[in-house]
Amino acid sequence: MTTTKTKSAVAFTDEERTAMKEHAQELKTAARRGSRATKADGEQDVLAKIAEMTESDRVLAERIHAVITASAPDLTPKLWYGMPSYAKNGKVVCFFRSAEKFKSRYATLGFEDKANLDDGTMWATSFALTALTADDEAMIGELVRKAAR
Repeated sequence: MTTTKTKSAVAFTDEERTAMKEHAQELKTAARRGSRATKADGEQDVLAKIAEMTESDRVLAERIHAVITASAPDLTPKLWYGMPSYAKNGKVVCFFRSAEKFKSRYATLGFEDKANLDDGTMWATSFALTALTADDEAMIGELVRKAAR
């Protein structure tokens, strides 16, 4: 008896492969910078990645970046799998994922397990974004401040 594996069962999507390649490049860049790496290097990398995004994603990412850097200035901007992210002690706390990157209908603001968002036995770790209001930005600021503690 012969069994065949379906391509979908064993293969990564093109978008996932691209993200993994970007992460490998990020690791090489970090190793090359070594101890000379500064917060400004990460900020420059993140802003360059945001500038490459389509207009709708770019507008969201720029606002998210501004809110995060104002709300939690101790977080360090860095690229993570080709996405803008913000780290504490080298560990990613939160990230922005553009809609275009994974051909999604919405962008995402996500929080990793290093974020201090614990609230009882269940809490949100990611949020879908299609636009940002002043109230949304205020909520994001509060979440980021809490996550960065």
